[in-house]
Amino acid sequence: MKGVIETLVQGLVDSPESVQIDEVSEDGGTVYEVSVADGDLGKVIGKDGKIANALRQVARGLAGPEGRAHVEIRS
Repeated sequence: MKGVIETLVQGLVDSPESVQIDEVSEDGGTVYEVSVADGDLGKVIGKDGKIANALRQVARGLAGPEGRAHVEIRS
């Protein structure tokens, strides 16, 4: 799943080489901490957070009915 999220985020930003994703296990689930360059933060969040929410839904969908996944975006 980390690779899918990384590919999606790299397609959104101007500096794909600066995308970093850390996978952290928390409370029976996984948190994917996405870090991007400062200038790319708005592109990953999107207007009214729509792109960020879409990334979160993709992660939840890939986790399946028994898995838990969340995406956090940072600069």
